[in-house]
Amino acid sequence: MGDVAVGARSGHDGEEHRGHPVGAADPAADSAVTSGSDSGGADDGTRPDDHGPGDAEPAPKKPRSFWKELPILIGIALVLALLIKTFLVQAFSIPSDSMQNTLQQGDRVLVDKLTPWFGSEPERGEVVVFHDPDSWLAGEPTTDPNALQTFLSWIGLMPSAEEKDLIKRVVGVGGDTIECKGTGPLKVNGKALNETSYVYPGNTPCSVDDQGGQFKVKVPEGQIWVMGDHRQNSRDSRYNQSDANNGMVPVDKVVGRAIVIAWPINRWDTLPVPDTFDQNLNAKAAALTVAPQGLALAGVLPVALWRRRRIAAAETR
Repeated sequence: MGDVAVGARSGHDGEEHRGHPVGAADPAADSAVTSGSDSGGADDGTRPDDHGPGDAEPAPKKPRSFWKELPILIGIALVLALLIKTFLVQAFSIPSDSMQNTLQQGDRVLVDKLTPWFGSEPERGEVVVFHDPDSWLAGEPTTDPNALQTFLSWIGLMPSAEEKDLIKRVVGVGGDTIECKGTGPLKVNGKALNETSYVYPGNTPCSVDDQGGQFKVKVPEGQIWVMGDHRQNSRDSRYNQSDANNGMVPVDKVVGRAIVIAWPINRWDTLPVPDTFDQNLNAKAAALTVAPQGLALAGVLPVALWRRRRIAAAETR
């Protein structure tokens, strides 16, 4: 920078600028120094940190290799799968024919596990998955999964071979009286169900046998009564009445409601509640249908007695 200041005073040796002694700072020279210009000319608008034409641009950041990102992506996917399995949806495989024709052996269903977290309980007509309440699956063969199957079941993409789960339709909830005599129909709180839309073709709603096919039970609060849609090929609540729960399934054993058939693709379908369960099946409602008749009788009886006494009194005059 000293070269720039000297060059601004060349040709004026021993002289003084008017109003400035020799050796005093020249305003033009100060401007040249502070501007950062090597030519000593006017400021051209460039800044000290501006890059000139010959300056090299900073190298762009090199993108991370796909193979380095792959383990991170897999880790995120595993965490999401575990969260989904635990709190949202889990896949289950259908191992038997007890729910035909609604479900076929080998179907994969997705089970809603979210709503039970918010206090929702099973309702009549729903297809639910539940843990074995009390050795319902005793004697059933178990598979020995390989390492891949074990891993897939751990993250929820396959059902676990260690978990003893069943899938049936909820017929009765706490407080209901369920009965079936002869070949049917099945009754809930005295009201008959039309089950033709889901009971296996050729089956009767009730099974004519002395092992549990004929029954009348009341469901305790906090429990449910379940039956398979293939009535003559389902070991359900009817045939487990000698267990610790009298054939009922405690609500806390229910994993969730099966909401859709996800596999195979040609079997994809939802699992809605059949229309027959839309009628008012509540035990309290059944009691109320009798109550108005009783109230009417109680109201009419005093009037009838009063009228009869008046007639009798008139005849004795």
